[in-house]
Amino acid sequence: MDYILWFDDIGTHDVPRVGGKNASLGEMISSLGAAGVNVPGGFATTADAYREFLATDGLDTRIKERLADLDIEDVVTLAAAGKEIRGWIEATPFPAGLDQALREAYARLTERYGESASYAVRSSATAEDLPEASFAGQQETYLNIRGIGPILDAIRSVFASLYNDRAIAYRVHHGFEHSLIALSAGIQKMVRSDLGSSGVMFTIDTESGFEDVVFITATWGLGELIVQGAINPDEFYVHKPILAKGKFPILRRTLGSKESRMIFTDNHDHTGSTIIEPVREEDRRRFCLGDEDVIELARQAVAIEQHYGRPMDIEWAKDGQDGGLYVVQARPETVKSRARQTVLQRYELLETGKVLATGRSVGQRIG
Repeated sequence: MDYILWFDDIGTHDVPRVGGKNASLGEMISSLGAAGVNVPGGFATTADAYREFLATDGLDTRIKERLADLDIEDVVTLAAAGKEIRGWIEATPFPAGLDQALREAYARLTERYGESASYAVRSSATAEDLPEASFAGQQETYLNIRGIGPILDAIRSVFASLYNDRAIAYRVHHGFEHSLIALSAGIQKMVRSDLGSSGVMFTIDTESGFEDVVFITATWGLGELIVQGAINPDEFYVHKPILAKGKFPILRRTLGSKESRMIFTDNHDHTGSTIIEPVREEDRRRFCLGDEDVIELARQAVAIEQHYGRPMDIEWAKDGQDGGLYVVQARPETVKSRARQTVLQRYELLETGKVLATGRSVGQRIG
């Protein structure tokens, strides 16, 4: 059994083994490195490793019995069940084979990146027989983790997050068997974006569905605040056809307020490795990316989109130490690209009434 797989050896065909998120990272490293797409290295635990872990001391049987006939509409009962199951998982030692494989893999990372490097530990859910399932945002991510002990604890916590309240309720609502879902943990070198900037970019305009632009958001520090919708970031629009011609492609820049940023702490376990602090006034008033960086990010985004053949949602980070731009996650864009942009709907008002307010039309419709 393979307990771990290195990103360098993973591709999209490995989704059943390491989940979509980790498979995508491996695919980009192995297939897009030559195209200039920079992805930090690391490894992933396999779905088989997760299943063997749950079989330890009959843990999977205890979980199944605890969730039997659970009323997810009773939030108190749901919270109690989830908390108890997560406690079981976090208190269970890894099987000897998995424990050894993780220690050896971390030792290789240390040889490659040095003792001072820290890592992100992320979840990547896999459900081979449930292609319609979507688990985005349901499990946990731990940042700035260093040392084999904290790494092992973070992996256990990632495994346990498959049984947070939201994930349990989602599976029950959709009729998915809990036992059919497995987790892969991705251990990836952290980019020092706490000293630089980071954000999210889309290879489509997320408001209009216009496909000829790359839409980039950026903020100081780690990008989690953008993902959470907690700040107002800088925004950039880059025109793909002009980019392809080698001409200046930036169509628009919008300065965001960027009041806060997330940075590393000196604590490198999963209980408090990041903090949020205010951004200095002078930094709020300037863009956190220069034109060259915006264009380079757009170039990498287009390369990723062309490889996958569909609009993509990409998380990026700029290292404040080496100045490098890195892609840390990429997934298909699933909202605007599914909209039926070619359909024009006309409505006939059957009655009229007193106009309460007028203004400029923005968006597609109300309701």
